Amino acid sequence: MNASTDVIVIGGGVIGTAIARELSQYTVDVVLLEAAPDVCTGTSKANTALLHAGFNADPAKLKGRLNVRGNELYHERIQHELDVPIEWRGALVVATEESERPKLQSLLEKGRDNGIEDLEIVEGERLQDLEPTLHDDAIAALWAPTAGLVNPFELTAAFANNAVENGASVELNAEVTDITETGDTFRVETVTGDIEADVVINAAGLYADEVSAMVGVDDFEITPRRGEYYLYDKKMDVDVQRTIFPVPSEVSKGIVVTPTDEGNVMIGPNAEEVGDPTEKATTREGLDEVLAGAQKTVPDLSKDDVIREFAGLRPAIKETGDFRIQIEREEPGFINAAGIQSPGLASAPAIAEYVADLVADLRGDLTEDPTFDPHYSGPPKVRHLSHAEHAALIEEDPDYGQIICRCESVTEGEIRDAINQPVGARTINAIKRRVRPGAGRCQGGFCQPRVVEILAEELGVDETEIKLEDDGSEVLIGETKELLLAENGEEVRADD
Repeated sequence: MNASTDVIVIGGGVIGTAIARELSQYTVDVVLLEAAPDVCTGTSKANTALLHAGFNADPAKLKGRLNVRGNELYHERIQHELDVPIEWRGALVVATEESERPKLQSLLEKGRDNGIEDLEIVEGERLQDLEPTLHDDAIAALWAPTAGLVNPFELTAAFANNAVENGASVELNAEVTDITETGDTFRVETVTGDIEADVVINAAGLYADEVSAMVGVDDFEITPRRGEYYLYDKKMDVDVQRTIFPVPSEVSKGIVVTPTDEGNVMIGPNAEEVGDPTEKATTREGLDEVLAGAQKTVPDLSKDDVIREFAGLRPAIKETGDFRIQIEREEPGFINAAGIQSPGLASAPAIAEYVADLVADLRGDLTEDPTFDPHYSGPPKVRHLSHAEHAALIEEDPDYGQIICRCESVTEGEIRDAINQPVGARTINAIKRRVRPGAGRCQGGFCQPRVVEILAEELGVDETEIKLEDDGSEVLIGETKELLLAENGEEVRADD
C-alpha cells in the first residue's frame, strides 16, 4: 500500500468506486480502501437495480437533485463509456382505484417541474400494451420512459476497473480501523498498514457513521433498513416488461415488480429497520409481505419459479431522510458521502461529480489529466453473441468455447477474464457478480466446483484457499481420502 496519496476514498460500493473514477480524470493520486475482498459486497449488491427517472424526486433535498442529474448522466455518458448492461425499459406507477388518480397527477406535475421528459398518464389499451401482466383492476398509470435497469455488480466493477486503468489504486481487504489528523494531513490506519492523505472521502455505506466518528464528526447515525426480495427464474410464465410501482402511500413506496437486465423478474423490497448492519437474513413474514404487495399489481406472481430469496440493507439517516454529502473538516479535508439510500444507484455518477467539486473546493481547481480514458470494456458476454461472433471468439481463444455455467451460458474464458481484470475477482461470489456463473436456476450447483478450480489455477493457490466471500467461507477443506484416513487414524502415503 502507498505510504501517502492525495485522496483516499473509503468504501468500494457503487458510490466509492464512482467517486474514484471521477477523480481519476484529474492529476491527483487516488487510493480506494475497501474492507471486503471485493468491491460491491454491501448495499450495492443487494438492491432493486433501478435507475429512477426522478419524477418523485424532491428538489428541496440533495438526493432529489442528484437523482435527476444522475439519470441524465447515465443517458448522456455512462451507457456510452462503460461496457455495462443498461436497459431503458421505463417505469409505470399504477393506480387500481379512482381515489389514486390525484396522486398520479401530482407525480406528473412534480416530474415535469423536475425536468423529466416524456412523462404522461396512460390508461386503457395503451396501459395494457405497455404492460400486459397488470392486474385487471389497473385503471391508469404514470408512464416514465426514461427510467432504466442496470446491472449494479458490473457497474461497480466497471467504475473500479476504469479508475485503476486511469491511475487510481484499489486496496481490498483493507478495513479502516482509525483516522487521525496529523497537522495538514490525515493518517488512515488499516489492517494492512497506514496511509496518509490530504483529503479523505467517507463512502463507507452502512458503516459511514462509524468512520465519520473516527474524526470526531458524530452528529448523525446510520439506521440500516432491511429490504427483502424474491428473484424468479428466466423461464417463468409471467413476462414482466416494465418496472411497476404501486401508487405510493404516505409511509411506503410499496412493493416493486421489475425485470432485470438479464431477463429475470424480481419483486421487493419491504422495509424494516434493524439494529445490526450485518442482519441480512430473510424472514417468512417479510417475504410474504413482498409477495402479497407484488400481487396487487401483477396477480399471476406466486412462489413458483423462485430461484433465490435475499435481503439488502439501506444506510438511512432517519433524522434528515437525505444524503449527507459535505465537507466536514476544512483543514485537512474530510468529506462525508453518507446516508446514500435509494435512489443512490441512480444518483451515483452525480454524487461522484458533486464530490469532485468539493475536492476542488478544498484543493483549488483540479487539473484535467489529458491521458484520461473514460471507456472500459469488460469480458465478452458469450450468451449475447451471435453464432458467428462466438465462433470468432473461440478461434481467438478456445477457452470461450468451454461452457462452465449452463444456466447462464458462461464460458471459461469469461471467468478467467474476470479474474484478470484490473480489480480482479478473487472469490466465488466475485466471479458470480462479474460474469454470472451460479446466478441461474441451479444457483451454482453444477458450475461452482469448476469455478473453484479456475480461481485456484489463475491465482496460483490451493483449492482449499478459495472462499465464497469473506474469511471463514472456504468451500473445501481437503481431499476426501486424506480426511477419511486421518479420521480413522491412518497415515497417508505419498503414493496414495
